[in-house]
Amino acid sequence: MHLPLITLVALPFAGSLIAALLPTNARNAESTLAGVIALLCAVQVALLFPDIAAGQVIRQDIPWLPSLGLNFVLRMDGFAWMFSMLVLGIGALVVLYARYYMSPADPVPRFFAFLLAFMGAMSGVVLSGNLFQMVLFWELTSLFSFLLIGYWHHRKDARRGARMALTVTGAGGLCLVAGVVLLGHIAGSYDLDVVLAAGDAVRAHPLYRPMLVLVLLGAFTKSAQFPFQFWLPNAMAAPTPVSAYLHSATMVKAGVFLLARLWPVLAGTDEWFWLVTGAGLATLLVGGFAAIFQNDLKGLLAYSTISHLGLITTLLGLNSPLAAVAAVFHILNHATFKASLFMAVGVIDHETGTRDIRRLSGLARYMPVTATLATVAAAAMAGVPLLNGFISKEMFFSEAVFLAASPGIDRALPVVAVVAGMFSVAYSLRFTVEVFLGRDKCGALPRQPHEPPRWMRAPISVLVLACLVVGTLPQWSIQRILETAARPVVGVLPDFDLAVWHGFNLPLWMSLLSLVGGIALFFALRSPMRRGHLAKAPLIGRINGKRVFRSLLARLTLAGRHTRRLFGTRRLQMQLMLLVLVTLVAAAVPLRRLGSEALLAGGDRAMLEFSPMFALMWLVGAGAAIGAVWQAKYHRLTALALMSVAGLVTVITFAWFSAPDLALTQLSVEAVTTVLIMLGLRWLPKRLEDVGRSQPLRVRARARVRRGRDLSIALCAGAGLALLSWAMMTRSFPQSISPFFLERALPEGGGRNVVNVMLVDFRGFDTLGEITVLGVVALTVYALLRRFRPAPESAGLPPQQQALPADLVTDLVDPYSDEDPARGYLMVPAVLIRLVLPLAAMIAVYLFMRGHNEPGGGFVAGLVLSTAFIVQYVVSGTQWVEAHMDLRPQRWIAFGLLTATATGLGSFALGYPFLTTHTAHVSLPLIGDLHVASALFYDIGVFLLVVGATLLILTALGHQSVRGRRVRDNEEDERKEGAH
Repeated sequence: MHLPLITLVALPFAGSLIAALLPTNARNAESTLAGVIALLCAVQVALLFPDIAAGQVIRQDIPWLPSLGLNFVLRMDGFAWMFSMLVLGIGALVVLYARYYMSPADPVPRFFAFLLAFMGAMSGVVLSGNLFQMVLFWELTSLFSFLLIGYWHHRKDARRGARMALTVTGAGGLCLVAGVVLLGHIAGSYDLDVVLAAGDAVRAHPLYRPMLVLVLLGAFTKSAQFPFQFWLPNAMAAPTPVSAYLHSATMVKAGVFLLARLWPVLAGTDEWFWLVTGAGLATLLVGGFAAIFQNDLKGLLAYSTISHLGLITTLLGLNSPLAAVAAVFHILNHATFKASLFMAVGVIDHETGTRDIRRLSGLARYMPVTATLATVAAAAMAGVPLLNGFISKEMFFSEAVFLAASPGIDRALPVVAVVAGMFSVAYSLRFTVEVFLGRDKCGALPRQPHEPPRWMRAPISVLVLACLVVGTLPQWSIQRILETAARPVVGVLPDFDLAVWHGFNLPLWMSLLSLVGGIALFFALRSPMRRGHLAKAPLIGRINGKRVFRSLLARLTLAGRHTRRLFGTRRLQMQLMLLVLVTLVAAAVPLRRLGSEALLAGGDRAMLEFSPMFALMWLVGAGAAIGAVWQAKYHRLTALALMSVAGLVTVITFAWFSAPDLALTQLSVEAVTTVLIMLGLRWLPKRLEDVGRSQPLRVRARARVRRGRDLSIALCAGAGLALLSWAMMTRSFPQSISPFFLERALPEGGGRNVVNVMLVDFRGFDTLGEITVLGVVALTVYALLRRFRPAPESAGLPPQQQALPADLVTDLVDPYSDEDPARGYLMVPAVLIRLVLPLAAMIAVYLFMRGHNEPGGGFVAGLVLSTAFIVQYVVSGTQWVEAHMDLRPQRWIAFGLLTATATGLGSFALGYPFLTTHTAHVSLPLIGDLHVASALFYDIGVFLLVVGATLLILTALGHQSVRGRRVRDNEEDERKEGAH
């Protein structure tokens, strides 16, 4: 019995989480975990080959959003099987290699966590049966490759290379998203089976060209095709196991995978031929020519990878089924010899301390086994007979010779193929002859070279053996696999023969010419390069893609700054005014056709009887709001209290209209917001006009004009919202959605509280997004405030603008600081509040447990508990609280989001859509029957995240308030000392 396909994606991600939690010094445990997961998944894929070779397509559908036609679909055909074996098989070898390559001083858990997560993301790309799902995993590969390339984040080149790779591939990913939207629109579905069957309709559609360009941009940026090839050499700052994995079987192969995956849909047109073949030929020549002149071994392999990716792209662009088969074959061959070459370079660097070709010579005397393996792999890269690279190169030559295209292409393509072959021979010779042969320079190396550990060399031996077996026995070793992998790409397989000898034909003479010409080119350039006369590649050496990229980013940044200066402002009041004005305009445009008369007329809904109590309550609220505006000019703490009164009126209004859940939530939010604003008040400067009547008349007149403007905008916004609310509430809507939730809350959601059932069940996906945003906002606030330092009064604005309000309670946050002269004046409230904490926790648990059937829930309970903790900070101080309660809000956020997501994924195990609620009745002794819904665990995640996010924001502000008060006290002491 085979495991479901979901395990091939889920196991690497699960292993990534486990690896991240392992101790730093457990390198054997981490590498064993990663290796076992990769090997187990690879064996599972290998066991599926008999079914796949028989033409079966294994498919696993997991309901996700069936109402939108989106399901989580995993699909394995022959092509996906081949790529899965590359991703997982070479991944297992890379893990074994990394066990001996990585230093004990490196944070190894982070490395294997990132590597496993990338493996899972790449498996998701390969096995996705839905285009949107494929794009999701596509972006995850960009993210995790960014983390892997920048693994040694203390190095500037690693940080820059990671940012460049993420920027280029991320921009291409955005284009791919747009292209996938168009492709799904044209095909009528985003299901891959439907899309692959709609090739004729797609190619005949008017949107085919823009869709094709967008999809190709995504593929070209990922596979480093011209003119986007510059990011790949700069990614060589990553550890060598990362380079071996990303640039042989996974990251850069994702682009050509996409081209081959969509070949039945997009290929066969002139647009496809010119765009894909043109980009592929340019990449083939530019990468091969630049590789000859590289002095860094990894740089040489990087440019050779670019060249071979161009070869694969060219084959896919020729609109020939046999060329597509050759492309699939070369994907296999390139993965084997390039992964082994990268690992060999890692061994050289590991044992000698350098990768500079100019410093390396004669290593074969000290590392004979490694030299032999690297030489065989380099010969396969050069296309030497009896190795796998030779067979796929001959297939390329055959297609170049027998291509039926325009006369110019017919004559140019064989020439380009031979020249590219010469380049590959030249840089392969430079890799072997310059490094392993020649006079002995090892005495001047940083380390004395020697053979690596046997198990570190084992992955290289396995891959080189594969090159030899495929090169000498292709029909026995790879013929059936290639047929199985190529059939989903081309549909009907053309006749092809992988025999080593086809007689003396034109492709063979082209191969011999490329070998002889490459050897001659190497020896012709060897002497000038040794003398330093060819430090850069001629013609293209001055074209620096990295410099162009940085220049473009600098210009974009400069343009953004100019735009910000033109349209932006650092004043908070101006930002809020612009925000309100834009909102007013956006709301007025769709309502202008109705007119104010239609809105004022109301609808046909019956009006409620007038209530003097309700009117009086709103008069109190309105008076409090107006008073808050008036007192903000003189006394901000009083304004805050009046604003809280207006909020309390809103709470009573919700309760009045039978919305207790909203009332509870609003009440909790009011309490938290009040504390938040109190902590932030100390950073607000006094208004200029608050200094007194000593200000000039011009300044006071400008202040009055500003107040009048703000009042007008506020009246327009309030009146517009009131008018819109009036128009909505006085009309009846026959297609209201409320009956749907009212009827299904109890039988399908398992709860009588419709609001809570909506949040954790019917609209659970929205809630997951909202709590994710809340967690991100909290972490962002925390990160920003960590770098924030209170500016002294002498910096920036004049002192009268920076003066802190004298009426604020400046010692709320840390009253027991040694610097506080009024130490201990809050001792009695502190003791009382500590006694209140258990009571508040009990209330939070009560609100949480009743939330599914009565007003309450995880969000309200989280706010209540957060308020209780914050009050501890207020009256006891940060030092006492942090000394007695290890809260760690970041962990609350992490475990909350993890719990909510895991609960949603749990429904997948039972074959239901994401976040589907399940209920159970449990009978316990002494307690009785309990009604338990899976939404309870989802609500636990919401509760944990709300507590963590609220605490993180408020405590971060609290720490800044303490720091700000101490800065002010220090300045006051300095002024006193200066006066004395």
